[in-house]
Amino acid sequence: MRRTIVPATLLTLLTLCAAPTQAQAPPSGAVPAPRSLRVPYTEFTLGNGLHVILHRDTSVPVVAINMWYHVGSGSEKLGRTGFAHLFEHLMFEGSKNVPEGAFDTWLEAAGGNNNGSTSNDRTNYVIDVPSNALELALFLESDRMGYLLDTMTPARVDGQRDVVKNERRQSYENQPYGRASLELADLLYPKNHPYNWPTIGSMEDLTAASRDDVAEFFKTYYAPNNASLVIAGDIDLAEARRLVEKWFSEIPRGPAVPPIAPPAVVLETVKKKTMTDRVQLPRLYMAWHTPAVYQPGDAAMDVAASLLTGGKNARLYRRLVYDLQIAQDVSAFQQSQGLGSTFMIVATARPGHTLEKIQAVIDEELDKLRSAPADDREMARTLNQIEANFFRQMERVGGFSGKADQLNAYYTRTGMPDWFEEDLGRYRTLSATDITSAVARYLPKDKRVELSVVPETK
Repeated sequence: MRRTIVPATLLTLLTLCAAPTQAQAPPSGAVPAPRSLRVPYTEFTLGNGLHVILHRDTSVPVVAINMWYHVGSGSEKLGRTGFAHLFEHLMFEGSKNVPEGAFDTWLEAAGGNNNGSTSNDRTNYVIDVPSNALELALFLESDRMGYLLDTMTPARVDGQRDVVKNERRQSYENQPYGRASLELADLLYPKNHPYNWPTIGSMEDLTAASRDDVAEFFKTYYAPNNASLVIAGDIDLAEARRLVEKWFSEIPRGPAVPPIAPPAVVLETVKKKTMTDRVQLPRLYMAWHTPAVYQPGDAAMDVAASLLTGGKNARLYRRLVYDLQIAQDVSAFQQSQGLGSTFMIVATARPGHTLEKIQAVIDEELDKLRSAPADDREMARTLNQIEANFFRQMERVGGFSGKADQLNAYYTRTGMPDWFEEDLGRYRTLSATDITSAVARYLPKDKRVELSVVPETK
């Protein structure tokens, strides 16, 4: 992430029950199921391939501009890693009609804020502005899409390359437990898998990359036909479409984007490794391969994570942190991704206690979850937490987790921007036995990664 996120203004849910202005038709003869949760939208595609989604929410006079480029570190190749994240920096450094430094200055003068983030699967850029600054935001977004290379000199690339290198040092080499994520990726994925290297890339690849290498990557992936744009908030739909056509239509279509063909990943046994770090306390990481985002089993693993560590009364948190008091902290989460997900359990030992004891307790709780369903009260608490978080995200249009970004995510993964009802339904329809079956299937005791990080000896 480029810098600290500035929170967007919270919005109400008044628009959620409105009828959608455009929706996908059901199959011929089918009776569509009633949908209680709806986010109205219209969509269209420019001649150059840019897909645009508009959502009108007049609760407050703000607009979110959310651009997804369908490229992340997973689109890179061995020896040429870190390019997607490097562009997350370069995209704010000026373009043909925007002088260096003006991108932030002009937006801040209009009362707006902006940011960007990169993952394995995508890069997104967010701009939140008062509704009267919509055209300014679209002009800035279009100029860096169409005319970034006009001003991307070798000196500018070198400057941001150094910034990224320093960010890597802060996030990995010099961060307590920072190198653990690099080790985990190596243990989980083969060298030629797109998820093997970190989003930020390797120092060697960043050093070796020329300006021409970086420019070629931009020409391939940062074209309108490999992007989707969401505009959400206090907008006039016809005027928003006119402005999009005005600023983006002249940008030429790019080449066809090459598909990603990752090798299969399977854990056939337990992979163990112990590494030392400049830390005070030992930490245990346990990881499994799990279903990709929105695929069957993905939601069940979210619920399993919440049952284990989703609050002070969750099973692992209560047992390790409160009852036995052998862990400083513990967390479990489903890291949902496009090519396959990872389920993680991370626990830090308290002084005087061992990772072996912590792992034994984790296995005891996993065995219980594999063999016996959670009771009704436990399931209700967990599902209520998930549903509450879901609606809290929908209260805002902007930022990295508001409706604009979610519309883009749903469109990219399902082809249907208004997939809110279906997404929430994945959790509402789960039973306790579904979770038991998923944990038994996807979190086997004999096929996983176990990484221990222990303090260096003085």
